[in-house]
Amino acid sequence: MINISFPDGAVRQYESGISAIDIAKSISEGLARKVLVASVNNVVVDASRAIEKDASVKFLTWDNEEGKNTFWHSTAHLMAEAIEAIFPGVKFWVGPALEKGFYYDMDLGDRKITEEDLLAIEKKMNELAKKNNAFLRIEKSKQDAINYFDQKGDEYKLDLLTNLKDGEITLYQQGEFTDLCRGPHIPHTGFIKAIKLTNIAGAYWKGDEKNKMLTRLYGVSFPSQKELDEYLLMLEEAKKRDHRKLGKELGIYTMNDDIGQGLILWMPNGTVIIEELEKLAKETENEAGYKRVVTPHIAKENLYITSGHLPYYADSMFPPMEIDGEKFYLKAMNCPHHHKIFDAEPKSYRDMPYRIAEYGTCYRYEQSGELFGLMRVRCLHMNDAHIYCTKEQFMEEFKAVNDMYIKYFKIFGIDKYIMRLSLHDPEKLGQKYVNEPELWLETEELVRNVLIETGVPFVEVKGEGAFYGPKIDVQIFSTIGREFTLATNQVDFAQPRSFNLSFTNKDNEPEIPLIIHRAPLGTHERFIGFLLEHYAGKFPVWIAPLQVKILPISDKFLPYANEVTKQLKNLGVRVEVDDRNEKIGKKIRDTELMKVPYMLVIGEKEMNENQVSVRRQGKGDLGTIGVESFINQILDEIVNRKSGE
Repeated sequence: MINISFPDGAVRQYESGISAIDIAKSISEGLARKVLVASVNNVVVDASRAIEKDASVKFLTWDNEEGKNTFWHSTAHLMAEAIEAIFPGVKFWVGPALEKGFYYDMDLGDRKITEEDLLAIEKKMNELAKKNNAFLRIEKSKQDAINYFDQKGDEYKLDLLTNLKDGEITLYQQGEFTDLCRGPHIPHTGFIKAIKLTNIAGAYWKGDEKNKMLTRLYGVSFPSQKELDEYLLMLEEAKKRDHRKLGKELGIYTMNDDIGQGLILWMPNGTVIIEELEKLAKETENEAGYKRVVTPHIAKENLYITSGHLPYYADSMFPPMEIDGEKFYLKAMNCPHHHKIFDAEPKSYRDMPYRIAEYGTCYRYEQSGELFGLMRVRCLHMNDAHIYCTKEQFMEEFKAVNDMYIKYFKIFGIDKYIMRLSLHDPEKLGQKYVNEPELWLETEELVRNVLIETGVPFVEVKGEGAFYGPKIDVQIFSTIGREFTLATNQVDFAQPRSFNLSFTNKDNEPEIPLIIHRAPLGTHERFIGFLLEHYAGKFPVWIAPLQVKILPISDKFLPYANEVTKQLKNLGVRVEVDDRNEKIGKKIRDTELMKVPYMLVIGEKEMNENQVSVRRQGKGDLGTIGVESFINQILDEIVNRKSGE
């Protein structure tokens, strides 16, 4: 008998050789019908794999990330089986799961998959799924695997086998399809109830443009048709909210080949949003005791060697410039510059915590294939700050930063978020991470305790910490559920030592501070990209580039329209008059397309009674009110940064 431990602490005994799916059946048939894959001793394996020794077991379903990934990878194999039935002789490269869905790269020879073929493949996949064919794991020696794929003339699998050893080679078979795969897979194809093939693309074999161009077919699948329908609706909504589309339509930003890839040109409307975000950050940070600083965009090579960015981060930095025989680098991070400001004057415990902030401009060398609108750029403007504190002050300071995040979430209507506590990987100390094992464990525990005490939702992720310490990556979700990485909150125990930073403690002795790196609003680029999609371009009044558009019914009412415009402008409201010789209906439609929060329609009655007829974006006609009443209303929304809902 073997002991099986469960996540709730319970322990049960079973015969050696039992599988996770059979364990699930012993608990509940309903549970067994949901299990897609299992975690055995923290390793994700097929739910049908035999368990020979004592083990901890966790059942993974569609509600788990590992469950979804396995589901989508298994659907990729199902798609390959369908394609092989329709296109005999096709050869496959790799078919991984994605964040949403899956793809498979394939060599079709001289044939091409058309849009019409997608329907035939989907039909065949649904037909095969209903057969409930099991995914069978087959262990092979390297030589047997080579012989198998050599007989098939499959150079792609033979290439994959060159890097594998005996004992780590498995094939998976379902129905008539067999492929080289490490797994795991779902129990059988019957779990796959709804399928949609979404895109056909080209992809060079191994990502090398010198190699053959393969066909890449993307798809997504779900355990129910309802979930697929909901996903497709969300996809359509996401297309409407695409920040690249809205950014162009609303005149937020542009890019130009003469400037360069990944380098954003902020247009007047986008610049207004930037200035409003900076105003919010400066007010918030001033209240929290931060002092503002400004640092240069370049520095000598030695600064980034000392900080560790060149040893650990060189691939993300632009190549150096040679000036007067010395190498200078574009700034990829603000922190080394801030450390020099901290060190410029002696500090005592009375100066701690020492908080400095700037909206610093940084430059990252993102690969051209990774650039994406505002989300992945080469020049970015970061809501950056560094807090230098004692170990005793750390918990309160770190919590204050988290509280700042929560404040911003409320302002922008971000209801769903999660903190990712990114830890180091002990096996990569000295390579990817500073080689200070005890300090890693100590600081990770400090951060973990803050998160537990503050009650914010968080998950722990091994191997994603910064090279100098653990960090929190803030994941936020837009109104349609799309996930964004917004910002970071990091602990640094390494750079204070490498820069020889210290303060004089109460015992009149030098002490090394802890550093908190934080950027609650992330970068202008990524955050404005998020806001465009979150609000679908319909910004709250306080941050909208144009807050009010005044629409006179005819030129006769222009003098009154200009008078109202002047009153609003004098109070700092962003307002324009539409003085075109157009019908009022067209003026309203055009203003709605530009998503201006308020339209004030002015005619005979409004002019004679010192009133305005108010229309609100998304709400339509709100009726006629006095100019003074409208001014009070809009100023309240602006000053208090109301969402407008």
